[in-house]
Amino acid sequence: MTRRLLVTSALPYANGQIHIGHLVEYIQTDIWVRFQRMRGHEVWYACADDTHGTPIMLRAESEGITPKQLIDRVWHEHKADFDGFGVSFDNFGSTDCDENRELAQGIYRNLRAAGLIETRDVEQFYDPVKQMFLPDRFVKGECPKCGAADQYGDSCEKCGATYSPTELKRPYSAVSGAVPVRKASEHHFFKLSDPRCEAFLRDWTQATDRLQPEARNKMREWVGEAGDESKLGDWDISRDAPYFGFEIPDAPGKYFYVWLDAPVGYYASFQRICAREGLDFAEWTRPGSATEQYHFIGKDILYFHTLFWPAMLNFAGYRTPTNVFAHGFLTVDGEKMSKSRGTFITAASYLQQGLNPEWLRYYFAAKLNASLEDIDLKLEDFVARVNSDLVGKYVNIASRCAGFLAKRFDGRVDAAALAHPLVAELRGAADEIATLYEAREFAKAMRRVMELADGVNVFVDSEKPWELAKLEGRDADLHRVCTVALECFRLLTLYLKPVLPTVAEKVEAFLDVPPLAWGDVAKGLSADQPVKAYQHLMQRIDTKLIDALVAANRQTLAPAPAPATKPAKAATPVQPAPSPSGAAMSETAPDNAQTDSAHIGIDDFAKVDLRIARIAKAEHVEGADKLLRLQLDLGPMGTRQVFAGIKSAYAPEALEGRLTVMVANLAPRKMKFGISEGMVLAASDETGGVTGLFILSPDNGAQPGMKVR
Repeated sequence: MTRRLLVTSALPYANGQIHIGHLVEYIQTDIWVRFQRMRGHEVWYACADDTHGTPIMLRAESEGITPKQLIDRVWHEHKADFDGFGVSFDNFGSTDCDENRELAQGIYRNLRAAGLIETRDVEQFYDPVKQMFLPDRFVKGECPKCGAADQYGDSCEKCGATYSPTELKRPYSAVSGAVPVRKASEHHFFKLSDPRCEAFLRDWTQATDRLQPEARNKMREWVGEAGDESKLGDWDISRDAPYFGFEIPDAPGKYFYVWLDAPVGYYASFQRICAREGLDFAEWTRPGSATEQYHFIGKDILYFHTLFWPAMLNFAGYRTPTNVFAHGFLTVDGEKMSKSRGTFITAASYLQQGLNPEWLRYYFAAKLNASLEDIDLKLEDFVARVNSDLVGKYVNIASRCAGFLAKRFDGRVDAAALAHPLVAELRGAADEIATLYEAREFAKAMRRVMELADGVNVFVDSEKPWELAKLEGRDADLHRVCTVALECFRLLTLYLKPVLPTVAEKVEAFLDVPPLAWGDVAKGLSADQPVKAYQHLMQRIDTKLIDALVAANRQTLAPAPAPATKPAKAATPVQPAPSPSGAAMSETAPDNAQTDSAHIGIDDFAKVDLRIARIAKAEHVEGADKLLRLQLDLGPMGTRQVFAGIKSAYAPEALEGRLTVMVANLAPRKMKFGISEGMVLAASDETGGVTGLFILSPDNGAQPGMKVR
């Protein structure tokens, strides 16, 4: 029976690059989608960039462009990355579109009509400089539990405590650096705690065929058993202007929280497919529809996709997902991805370094299963497995046998040899492999395929076609062996096609066969249709490529070259440079032999990225006579650690909370006290003495992250 499936992957946020951790999900989904298409089912794969929210608004502002210009640029970057890795979206759209606006507002109106929307005043932090209410992640301060500094407004990264932003000690705005004030505003809530929602979610999340066991158990912690008190609270779905998003109907100045309209973006993207392909959108999305709906997501967003999203759909009059499939995170060489180690690898850099994207597709497939377990990319194992499995086992079969068919038999196979027991064995594995693909047990499927490839290689090694070709009277045996090997190679290609679509396309051209479908397992090569000359299908991974990839993604820790002339003392850099002895230069008397600055051009000045920074924390450095350790907040650009030789001029507590100017694009420098990630600017007298040293401060209204021009 032909199935009708709508499949989605989580929407990438339009505020950063796609990295290989993201690709785990899109490759996993794409493999499953391609398999379903090969089975002959009607499958539509929809996705979009998630484009709304405060981070987008602030990043665009910091770059001096509009949010729409930013999300348009990022859309093209994301689309190029996905295309490069063969992710076969039927539509990749944007949540900032008319379809999404209409759908989101319609869902809201339906929820309101069902009595599941209410408004009430909420007191939250307000930035008096930026004149905006601050989302939780844009308020920072000291953890109310453990006292750790520079913690976000919703949770502490040091002790793991969760809290509300108003509980923070010494709070400040991560946007402007100002001390926020409490201010009340009317907010709109989706009443997730309503008994109707609780009952629905209890049934929906605990159905045995809908969520993975780990996810089902996690959701039980929230919804409880029948009669238990659930932990579900009402969901704040509104944000106040200024905000980049969709305005809430009949509520001027109020906008949908990004997590309301983001999942609706699945339907908006699918609606474009429907308009293009002549599909009935209502039929696919109505309650009770015979169509199927699957969402592939990371385990970190289970809450939104298994509580908020199905409740929104159900009570707004739409069908709910058939399944939500969650996956784990990616580590590299057993650790979190690291910029300093060069293992925070972007999709674009992988492609730019010339690595074959299907190497990574195969490696991820060989690691992925149906659970929420994290997977690890071991770079050494990546090289070994791809070279062994794809080149040494799979491609090797065709490369050793195809040439004999072309040279000795006009490219035609021996029809009788297609009944060989080895061919029958490979054909007999089709249902087993299909079951593993369907269950998302890709690692088991790849192991089974490579077991079959091992058997074919044993057959070729034992028959030795290269020796048969030298012996008179053995042409029939040579023909038989090459036919069996090439038919087995066709079957292996069919089984690997969801993972290696580009290689499969090359094989289809080489064998001169139509695009392989799962139903072609029993068809076999035709003796009436000669195969074409064999073309090289895949090269081995050279470890030099991996070295180049790591180097391209590593943040250099080497010190910057010394300038040809010293800068004027009126703008003394106070981040120390390492000296040959390991002590910081600013810890010793400066060289005053040259006090005049040479002229520079505007292009030289433009290379220096000067930014406003807020000194979030200042402290003494043990073992250093003149250094203070500064934690600098650059707003949307994150935080930096800088060591500054200003201890004699400033007490640490006098600096905290102040705004200053820093060089943000100076290469990080490794010191014995830690890594210094930039430098702040200060003015001093001509002698460079610290008694007359003054750090630079901007005028009122300047905000962390702003560029100094």
